[in-house]
Amino acid sequence: MEKITVGAIITKPGSSTKYKTGGWSTYRPVLVVETPPCNNACPAGVDARGYIRLIQDKRYDEALELVREKIPLPGVVGRVCHHPCEEKCYRGKLDAPVSICTLKRFIADCVAEKHHTTPSKIQNKKNGKVAIIGSGPAGLSAAYKLAKIGYSVTIFEALPVEGGMLRVGIPDYRLPKNVLKNEIDAIKALGVEIKLNTPVKDTIALKEQYNAVFIAAGAQKNSKLNIPGEELDGVIHGLDFLQSVNLGKPTSIWKNVAIIGGGNVAIDVARSVIRTGAQSHILYRRTREEMPAIKEDIDEAEREGVHINYLVSPKRILGSNKVTGIECIRMSLGEPDESGRRRPVPIEGSEFVIDVDTVIPAVGQYPDFSFTKGRLKTENQMLIVDPKTFSTNQPGIFAGGDIVTGPATVIEAIAAGMKAATCIDRYIAGDKLECEESEAPPLVEFKEMNLSMVETKNRTGFGKLSIDERKSNYKEVNHGFTEQEALEEAERCLSCGCCRECELCYIYCPDIAIKMGEKGMNADYDYCKGCGICANECRCGVIKMKLGVK
Repeated sequence: MEKITVGAIITKPGSSTKYKTGGWSTYRPVLVVETPPCNNACPAGVDARGYIRLIQDKRYDEALELVREKIPLPGVVGRVCHHPCEEKCYRGKLDAPVSICTLKRFIADCVAEKHHTTPSKIQNKKNGKVAIIGSGPAGLSAAYKLAKIGYSVTIFEALPVEGGMLRVGIPDYRLPKNVLKNEIDAIKALGVEIKLNTPVKDTIALKEQYNAVFIAAGAQKNSKLNIPGEELDGVIHGLDFLQSVNLGKPTSIWKNVAIIGGGNVAIDVARSVIRTGAQSHILYRRTREEMPAIKEDIDEAEREGVHINYLVSPKRILGSNKVTGIECIRMSLGEPDESGRRRPVPIEGSEFVIDVDTVIPAVGQYPDFSFTKGRLKTENQMLIVDPKTFSTNQPGIFAGGDIVTGPATVIEAIAAGMKAATCIDRYIAGDKLECEESEAPPLVEFKEMNLSMVETKNRTGFGKLSIDERKSNYKEVNHGFTEQEALEEAERCLSCGCCRECELCYIYCPDIAIKMGEKGMNADYDYCKGCGICANECRCGVIKMKLGVK
């Protein structure tokens, strides 16, 4: 780094130490873009700060294109994501996190409302065919990226509908079918073929017909409770129930239903049961703090009338042929287990009975490996792959999503599909599978930001169906933002690690050395004395004082 010699003694801001390197040198302000906490927290690496900035400028089409660089299903993710980005949002240290997820939904819905979402241009057509097993989020994402690169892609789907668990595992009140269909249609417009009712029987045989295979079959088999009475009439497992609901198949008539579990499937089942007019009781063996389901959905479930019984675990299901009740035992929390949550411990002598006519276990899922014919390595009910290349033990066969990780989230499955597509491209091209990932800029630290002039403002609310309107139907509950609401919420973003052009540095500079350019602040070092006021006042933490910078 070139050092600047000046004719006066200038000290480091906040220090009495003088620095001399071939002449007196000074600290100078430079603009350094850093990674915001939201981007850093996203499994798919979506540039949340970038698309929110574009929303502020009403450049919605560009904002959507930026999201689609990492997520080909923005309208879906904007509705069902567990939004880890918001948990890390620095705005939450002031008042409440920015509604990053709902802003993503806004741009997807806004652009779709104006015109059908059109896919980005396909790159040069390549000689190569890729087969994908499963049309869920991982499979669709891999297909999207591979088709954009130029490959011929065919998805094999065992179900009679497109979308995998997005289609049959999430009810309409959270994810309307038309939203999913429109985004799948945009992927198909790239030339992706989806073959329905076509389960793959032998992955190795399929590979003989294609240059590469990507397994994204998910985890579609229900885990069992393994308690007495599970075979009784009136016991239906969570995924089977949701699939019946989402495919419009008739379900049994019931009055009192017990749902076992605390994840998203359990909450979706419970809220769907309420819409049939029945009483819905969730039995969960830990407390609310340990529930893995999305917190907002737990809130909505309780508002809709779902009864959640915490620190309760089933012992046996009662009945001769048909379910008549469920015997439970109360629990207390002990030491943390391998999941990091406190282990539930039965309280001796605390058994009690709940009168129910239906029991729906929703305690987890695991993959079906029958199509691997035992030739792909598995362990602990998961397919084993190289974590950096997504390759299995069979050349040219890759895998990602829930079949590799176990039941996870939609955004994690999308991230796996997009990353695996890059490795598949390299495999077909004969390149080294493991990519050299470019190092991301450092994470901006909250303490580097000066937010003393930021006014507190709570999250912008959006419309929802009333509780009465939700009864006996599956209309979407959350309406999302109007344009005005989206603009108000986007303005709450602190633009962590990127110049917001607030001009505080310009206002406070005593030497008239700060200029505002197209990319934010820049300094005229002929006037700058290196006092550091601009860095101290920087709202976004992007002005750094560096020694001898020109």
